[in-house]
Amino acid sequence: MKSLPPSASKGPVKFRMPTAENLVPIRLDIEIDGQRFRDAFTWNLDVDPDSEIANFARRTVKDLKLPPSFMTQIAQSLQTQLAEFRSFEGQEMQTKEKIVPLKLDLRVNNTVIRDQFLWDVSNFESDPEEFARTLCADLDIIDPEVGPAIAVAIREQLYEIATQSVSSARESRLAKKGRRGVESISNNKVANGALDLMKVFGSKGTVLRKRKEWYLYEPIVDLLSNEEVEALDAREERTARLKKKLDDQDDSFHTPLLPLIGKQEHAKVLYDQRCLLYV
Repeated sequence: MKSLPPSASKGPVKFRMPTAENLVPIRLDIEIDGQRFRDAFTWNLDVDPDSEIANFARRTVKDLKLPPSFMTQIAQSLQTQLAEFRSFEGQEMQTKEKIVPLKLDLRVNNTVIRDQFLWDVSNFESDPEEFARTLCADLDIIDPEVGPAIAVAIREQLYEIATQSVSSARESRLAKKGRRGVESISNNKVANGALDLMKVFGSKGTVLRKRKEWYLYEPIVDLLSNEEVEALDAREERTARLKKKLDDQDDSFHTPLLPLIGKQEHAKVLYDQRCLLYV
């Protein structure tokens, strides 16, 4: 794989994705009347205006022949996730050199891929999409949907790290105003998220792995049969529906019953309701 360019900046910068393109990872998981729609993609805030959200939802419903009721839910979910991203804009984030481990555990159609690798989050010229294309080429993955799914998974992890960097920068500013205790906490949090190569390999160590350990770090790619995919889809659907029922039961019984029957009786009612779901 090609090497990544050096870090673009070492000082504080305004919040953005720590990549060449400021693409926001979006994940949709919507169920209406027993029909479920799931998708993951990236949204370019610099190119696509908010007015495009409604058009996107309309085209998605039309192309996939979904019920019209999905249009509103898709638009609302997309708007909510973009609004959350924008809530960090304008805030400073830490851009110190930091190497973090990223992990992949994905199933896209019939392809399952698991991998882990190190990523320089201080490199603002990195390109998850190019990395994903190269990885798929190296592993002979021919499904065109796998590459974009890998890129989204990487961006989701980088997004989480970027938001944590905003908190670290905020704590650092407070520390400079005299709150030295906060500075200590901030440094510990940053250290926990990064990989200290000196601690791992030592001053005389090497980042090269021993040949006998190579198999431990190799990416895993499995191709599932159609029968296996159908079985997994069915199991995931059952799990999702059960989780939704349990959440609904908690919402329905927690508030009105707790003041009347007490905590122990309330817990028993919730337990009995859960048991009914398995009957």
